[in-house]
Amino acid sequence: MKQTRGFVVAIAVTTLLTGASDVQARGTVPSDAKASVVFTGGAKVRCGDTITEHTRLTRDLYCPSSAPFALRVDGDGIVLDLGGHTVRRTGPANFESTGIEIVSDSMVRNGTVQGFGRGIESAGQLQIRLHKLAILDNEAGVFNAGTTDFLITECRVSGSNVGLTSEFDLATGSFDVRSSVFTHNNLAMIADFHDIDVLDSTFTSNGQALYCWEGLIRIRSSTIAWNDAVGTIPNESAGPRNCVEMRFENTLIANNASFATATVPVWEPVKLSMLNSQVVHNGTGLQATAVNVYIDSNTFHDNAGGLTLSDREGYLPGPLTGIVRGNQFLSNGGDGLRVQPTSSPTIINNLALNNAGFGIYAPTAFDGGGNVARDNTAGNCVGIVCAMY
Repeated sequence: MKQTRGFVVAIAVTTLLTGASDVQARGTVPSDAKASVVFTGGAKVRCGDTITEHTRLTRDLYCPSSAPFALRVDGDGIVLDLGGHTVRRTGPANFESTGIEIVSDSMVRNGTVQGFGRGIESAGQLQIRLHKLAILDNEAGVFNAGTTDFLITECRVSGSNVGLTSEFDLATGSFDVRSSVFTHNNLAMIADFHDIDVLDSTFTSNGQALYCWEGLIRIRSSTIAWNDAVGTIPNESAGPRNCVEMRFENTLIANNASFATATVPVWEPVKLSMLNSQVVHNGTGLQATAVNVYIDSNTFHDNAGGLTLSDREGYLPGPLTGIVRGNQFLSNGGDGLRVQPTSSPTIINNLALNNAGFGIYAPTAFDGGGNVARDNTAGNCVGIVCAMY
């Protein structure tokens, strides 16, 4: 993978890893993750126990993989504080083993869950808070087996096959992620009949950061860097799974080997939105088919390719419409912006400089005016009128 140029990546990653002063739950209310409670248990907790009162561990727990769970939390409003300790699997790997099973609206915080088939598993129609956890080396880091809304703050999810995931065809809910780090996972997170909202978080050194299969993924003020692929967004031509929207806001996407995987090389959401984001020095360009796009005020710089848009086929087909406005396409391999016929977004106030192909190739797009292109190898503009300055 190529080395990052400039200081913008280093600043963004440093900021996200050091974290904000206090996480805001869903961006609206102050964090309650550090709320003071009276702990009445902890010293006598053993593997296989069910936690029914506020509990803080006083030691590490080494729990056999043959047991149905290491700990269970059952009681609305209960706080299980790991006290900086680790709940770890012993014995052979077992994909059916569970570290902490949660069956009530509750919170788990301050410690490590390591080595299970499912690090943390929910069961039921729940609201669960996970705070300051290291969720390490599990087959599935956080597993939704019910109808659960997770709020995940200041956590680290690493070494999993899948970081955030759910029971196939049975689970619904949401993952609300704040100030967290995903690293060295095969796949960081999958939206499958879920919505995922990510704020101030970092995805680095994963096989893939995201898989938008069904639902919506929104990434805000985050960094996606040094991954093998940013992610997969397939199109099931017969339905029913379709990524409703893939959305990036104020996000840095840099130094990834590719945007998509070799087996699914094109992103195919129903809607693709990208606002005020930096797309820098990635190993491929971004190819996307969609029904609608909103691509506004982004910079695509020094990627192996630029941005290519085309009509979505199969289930929920195009033609592609929307807005491509105020973007900069700079020194990319291939075209800066390519809009394949018969896609017809409106192209407004974009700048294309020093790209290896065309600056803007958009023969069927609507020309909104104000586009500027120069010094592009294959030519400056096709299908729209571009000024030199």
